[in-house]
Amino acid sequence: MSDEPIASDERQRVVRVPGSRRARLTPAPGASTEPDAPSLDEPADPPVADRGPNDERMRREVPPHY
Repeated sequence: MSDEPIASDERQRVVRVPGSRRARLTPAPGASTEPDAPSLDEPADPPVADRGPNDERMRREVPPHY
């Protein structure tokens, strides 16, 4: 870690949002606001052979608080 001080314009700041109970942070230096692209190396669903007998039912169920 560098001992150099960070300029105040390079740091995240807490910003109050009017009418909201929560504050938000400004983007971090060097951060991108674009969402990450899904990885092509990793499939979204496991192969059918790796699924158990209850997996399909569990994927359809919604938790009670929804």
